[in-house]
Amino acid sequence: MEQENARRERLIACAKREFLEKGFAKASLRNISKEAGLTTGAVYFFCKDKNGLFGAVVEEPLQRIAAAISQHFAEDLEEDLTQFRHTEGDHDAFAELMIDLLYADRDAMMILLQKATGSAYEDIVDRFIGMVEQHGLALANHFAAAVPGKRVNPYMLHWLSHVQVNAFVHLLTHEPDPEAARKAIKPVMDVLIESWMGHILEDDS
Repeated sequence: MEQENARRERLIACAKREFLEKGFAKASLRNISKEAGLTTGAVYFFCKDKNGLFGAVVEEPLQRIAAAISQHFAEDLEEDLTQFRHTEGDHDAFAELMIDLLYADRDAMMILLQKATGSAYEDIVDRFIGMVEQHGLALANHFAAAVPGKRVNPYMLHWLSHVQVNAFVHLLTHEPDPEAARKAIKPVMDVLIESWMGHILEDDS
């Protein structure tokens, strides 16, 4: 079992290099297996197919990020939003956590964002936007229920979900230094929270 795990980890490491260099569409299972010192059949044994191998490279960091986002929204749902007053830096802990998770395996994230065309993950940004929008809708409804005469503005919810996700995507793809990214994202988060609180509801009329 230990030897089998070592072979699988070697295969994933070689696949990551191939996907990062060539992208999913042009990556060669033959090249990956050769570099890993395995037969092509071993790829199918460990990962079933090319998409499975791609998933083995990106799925673990992806799930950690998704879990952190879900937890963040769940905690916000416990807030009395009618009493919430945004102050500068009050979401710094979440911003830092997201940067830590994104940059913990930046290569895998760059593969997801820039090298996934043709794979089962090529719509990953849209999936995250959908997830943020779904969580945001629950939070916005929670907010609207406590504010008489207001309802959720669906267009602003959708638009802000795009902006929230793309703020992190832009930073990850343009800033290689996690310390610089950690510093840069904090004022962005302040703007995003202010925009959400100020524009997510509209008059119920």
